[in-house]
Amino acid sequence: MVIMRKLKNRELNRLSPEAYKKAEKLPLVVVLDNVRSCNNIGSVFRTSDALLIEKVYLCGITATPPNAEIHKTALDAEKTLEWEYFGKTEDAVLQLQQNGYRIYALEQVENSILLPDFQPAAGEKIAVILGNEVKGVQQSVVNMCNGSIEIPQFGTKHSLNVSVSAGIVLWDIFKKLKFPNK
Repeated sequence: MVIMRKLKNRELNRLSPEAYKKAEKLPLVVVLDNVRSCNNIGSVFRTSDALLIEKVYLCGITATPPNAEIHKTALDAEKTLEWEYFGKTEDAVLQLQQNGYRIYALEQVENSILLPDFQPAAGEKIAVILGNEVKGVQQSVVNMCNGSIEIPQFGTKHSLNVSVSAGIVLWDIFKKLKFPNK
């Protein structure tokens, strides 16, 4: 049996908020398209912080910090991670396109790319759009994307929670960009 001891917070070598702000970020932007749950929003902030994601765009009805409900799951990630609000998701997509990002909806559509098959090019700037908990990514937004990524699913349900989907996709893209040969 292997003896294991839980590490104390001071042993985790976490960045200070100041060091985090200065750290090199992954060229990846997360776009939340009308996400209604503040718990999902906060969870996306926290996951994005953990993976040194460049920025989060909050669009439409998506709540913005400061917000006590977002804070419950973000645990201060909303204070260190860069974010920006757009009234219309289409405006966020246009800005990303103008800045050279390849944009992917996380959505089940015709000709989607299954996540295991998605391979970002080295140095490519990427934006991933996650949609509303009920309606998904708006069709008008899907129409503006370079492609769509789909998480393969094998049970009776046809969707995953927004924050779970974000965690799966962001980790996978992080891993492919940071450790391309593994």
